[in-house]
Amino acid sequence: MTDARAFLIVLDSVGIGGAPDADRFFNDGRPDTGANTVGHIAQAQPLNMPHLDRLGLGAAVRLASGLEAPGLGAEPQGLWGAATEVSNGKDTPSGHWEIAGVPVPWDWHYFPETFPSFPPEVTARICELAGTDGILGNCHGSGTAIIEEMGEEHLRTGWPICYTSADSVLQIAAHEEAFGLERLLDLCRDLAPMLHEMRVGRVIARPFLGTAKANFKRTPNRRDFAIAPPSDTILDIATAEGRVTHAIGKIGDIFSHRGITHLHKGKSDADLAEHLIRLGHEAEPGSLTFANFVEFDSNFGHRRDIPGYAAQLEWFDTVAGRFLATLRPGDLAIFTADHGNDPSWTGTDHTRERVPVLGWGRGAQPVGQVAYSDIGASLLEVLELPITTRKGTSFL
Repeated sequence: MTDARAFLIVLDSVGIGGAPDADRFFNDGRPDTGANTVGHIAQAQPLNMPHLDRLGLGAAVRLASGLEAPGLGAEPQGLWGAATEVSNGKDTPSGHWEIAGVPVPWDWHYFPETFPSFPPEVTARICELAGTDGILGNCHGSGTAIIEEMGEEHLRTGWPICYTSADSVLQIAAHEEAFGLERLLDLCRDLAPMLHEMRVGRVIARPFLGTAKANFKRTPNRRDFAIAPPSDTILDIATAEGRVTHAIGKIGDIFSHRGITHLHKGKSDADLAEHLIRLGHEAEPGSLTFANFVEFDSNFGHRRDIPGYAAQLEWFDTVAGRFLATLRPGDLAIFTADHGNDPSWTGTDHTRERVPVLGWGRGAQPVGQVAYSDIGASLLEVLELPITTRKGTSFL
């Protein structure tokens, strides 16, 4: 067995524009054509990201979209390229599954932007499981805004707040103390099989705390109940071959906790960063570490916060520098993303974009335009594991 270790780090929503089918995806009726998360942030305020730019971030933006990203002009010294998605979605499961070698073989079910959004049988099932006479919301909504709008009514009635978005998802918000965290998790867990049969990708529990509109705040105890991938991912392949796998952040939820040896969670991306750096020092020979850093997306992309997103990118670049210093000869670390979420764009939803492919451990190596699944195939090659995923060709 090889001593080489593989690290796959997904910067959630850090897209770089240029998706060839962006015209098929929309935000508030506007096609995603021209969306560019990193490029437009850099144009608003030049970015200082020396570590990832040295790997090839600025070059990847230019390759993906032709856009010049101010502040990102380094000559690439790492493996670099841009990846294009084929799955018919711009959501978390689609992106992560395809990176892990399993393009989504079906069309997701999306709830209409109407009131009510959910069919009567879904609403009835939620009420049955929650033990309530009704639900609040039943619409498309922003997670933070809907809690502010309906949190006080939730406390009065005890009814769960149920909402959706442009993603294939049903989210349920409830007060962590008044409704109960375990009760909320049980509700979402028991509802999930019905939604998965409909090809809805995730049921998400969104607990919050507070006593009034002015101080309602979501807690870190979010839990995603995701539909299982339809075939083996790189995590399944690695564990089947006796390798240790580490999942950081919400990777466990995204892959229905399949193929995961050790799960590392935290209350923030700062906590997850410490797990990543620790595993850079400690991860076993031949192991696979798969990480997701969600706050780019959840805290800044959906909220269309350009300065906040820029600051998060620059903060993570310092994390990347600390992590890269822990790696050993033979290791491969790849930084990528699952979709875009351009904070300069119309609406509040994800944007269809290409994503960066930035690698440490193989010297200066331009890989050009690749497929999402090529990333997983390349990690399997480093680990000397069989490429039995449905798609993907190693670019090493």
